[in-house]
Amino acid sequence: MIETLNIPYYKTRNGARYQSIPLSYQVFGQPIGEAPIVLVNHALTGNSNVTGANGWWRQIIGENQIIDTANYTVLSFNVPGNGYDGFVIENYKDFEIYDITKLFLKGLEILKIKSLFAVIGGSLGGCIAWQMAVLRPKLIEHLIPIASDWKATDWLIAQCRVQKQILNNSITPIEDARAHAMTFYRTPQSLSSKFNRSINENLYLYNVESWLLHHGERLSKRFKLASYKLLNHLLTTHNIARETGNFLASVKEIESDIHLVGIDTDGFYVNSEIVTAYEVLQLVKSNVSYYKIASIHGHDAFLIEYNQLRKILAMVFNNKTIKKQKYEYANT
Repeated sequence: MIETLNIPYYKTRNGARYQSIPLSYQVFGQPIGEAPIVLVNHALTGNSNVTGANGWWRQIIGENQIIDTANYTVLSFNVPGNGYDGFVIENYKDFEIYDITKLFLKGLEILKIKSLFAVIGGSLGGCIAWQMAVLRPKLIEHLIPIASDWKATDWLIAQCRVQKQILNNSITPIEDARAHAMTFYRTPQSLSSKFNRSINENLYLYNVESWLLHHGERLSKRFKLASYKLLNHLLTTHNIARETGNFLASVKEIESDIHLVGIDTDGFYVNSEIVTAYEVLQLVKSNVSYYKIASIHGHDAFLIEYNQLRKILAMVFNNKTIKKQKYEYANT
């Protein structure tokens, strides 16, 4: 069930003022205050529905899954403006990932949550996780950004610029932008393996073409143009070192165990950038680790390679030894 908090009187980093912003969320598993809390941040076209019959990460989160809802409280916020709760933001340039993170943190305050066992997210969700750890360095026990980076690279900004051009100029913007996005979410090897130049006889198209069209049409039925523009824009605003000008200076206060997960063929959040971050972090931190998902499927592998991801997450979510004590919570 979706619930909504009201964040009053918010001023964005860019100076835009909002009388109130709705922050919707869902809770799965144990009640807040009764078990370790795992915050799950969704990706660009995702939402707070992370488990259950239609949950986008149900292969990872749920009863008897690696993040077992019998042992954890799973909390997920909707990025305000993603449209899942009906709320959209037309002036998308008002917001940055920094602002979304601040809103998430305000939501935790309203819910009286003072500590998190883990914050996990893929792609955009991982970026928000990074920013949360910088703004609240003592909040999170395990920081798990997957297929994401601490900053937007030139390559990512370039891809998002093409997305922006399509969204602003196409007659069918969501369909066309999504079709383009799928080409850098996957790899040439992934598409060859899936389609092998096969033909859709009914449509007189290559199956790879009909697949791209299908993804575009499917997204257009559930996603609003304003939401796509906002989320695409947010990706380009990410840089946790904006204040300090230095990565290490920005992360030195983070007390979380940091678990970086990259994908060897990722063509969006390029894996070499994640490896470099790991190598730099090792200079100042002993509680940092790096794991690689090996896949032909590129960026989308965190939504495909579930067996590998389960093995990685087992390093953190060991259900046999999970502590049963209540996490610090104002009502306990």
